[in-house]
Amino acid sequence: MSEAASRRSLPSRIKRNPWLLLTFSSLVWGGNVVAARWAVGEISPMALVGLRWIVVFIIVAIMMRGRLVTTLRSLAPHWAYLLPMGALGFTISNAMLYEGARFTNGVNLAIIQGVLPVLVLAGARIAYGVRAGPVRWIGVAITMAGIALIATEGEPSRILELQINKGDAFAFLGAAIYAAFTLALRKKPPMSAMAFFMGVALAALVSSMPAMLVEAWLGAAIWPGWRGLVVLLYVAVFTSIIGQICWIRAVEMIGPGRAGVFQNLVPVFGALLSVAVLRETFHWHHAASLGLVLSGLFISELGGRR
Repeated sequence: MSEAASRRSLPSRIKRNPWLLLTFSSLVWGGNVVAARWAVGEISPMALVGLRWIVVFIIVAIMMRGRLVTTLRSLAPHWAYLLPMGALGFTISNAMLYEGARFTNGVNLAIIQGVLPVLVLAGARIAYGVRAGPVRWIGVAITMAGIALIATEGEPSRILELQINKGDAFAFLGAAIYAAFTLALRKKPPMSAMAFFMGVALAALVSSMPAMLVEAWLGAAIWPGWRGLVVLLYVAVFTSIIGQICWIRAVEMIGPGRAGVFQNLVPVFGALLSVAVLRETFHWHHAASLGLVLSGLFISELGGRR
């Protein structure tokens, strides 16, 4: 194969490799740690949620301009599925996380987000009768140990000091809603990942407008300046478009149970990006957590293949 042909085939190989897709989606979602810190005082939470879906829909519409009308028509029979998917998975789950952040601390939020793979595995067993063998549960346990280590900053005993409050309940509800979204991807109608994403993005746009308007009506909205625009563009292009399409495609190929374990990479990447971009200190527990998460992913995937 020529060098030019090899280059042309690279995107195809990436599209067919669910592990690369999942790792990349985890990486760009981990970048939300940096984006969230930059967003403080630059753009308010609901303004960020609402405006990003406006940007996303414009970008996707431009990308699909030659077949936009045809795609929208093809989605018409599936709005009963697409509307709740976009509202729950893209709007409400994020709103729950933002609301929870007002009442709880970062340690709690990190640990609660780390239970997402467990919720997906448990949900797959309840909804579809998918059994997770002991090897997979061992892998999940190891990855969660890594998440707990990084969330408690190398002091696991701090978990005993945590107290449950309504912020924790909001955050857990947000994780449960996104786990349900992941499980429901298995019932996705027969359509391309881009067409499906366009449908749920439009649903998210419609469902996020009321929350953004209420925030503005209450006088709590912060509209973005240049720095807020940088955050908005990152969240729209990478987190909302590229990351979601990679995630949806990977779930199509290997199923929600096996894909869900990769969510544990998100806080690890978030910590590493915080060190690289925000110049935060890299501690021993970051390295230990990364080793545990990667080991758990390998063991869980080994169990999934068996």
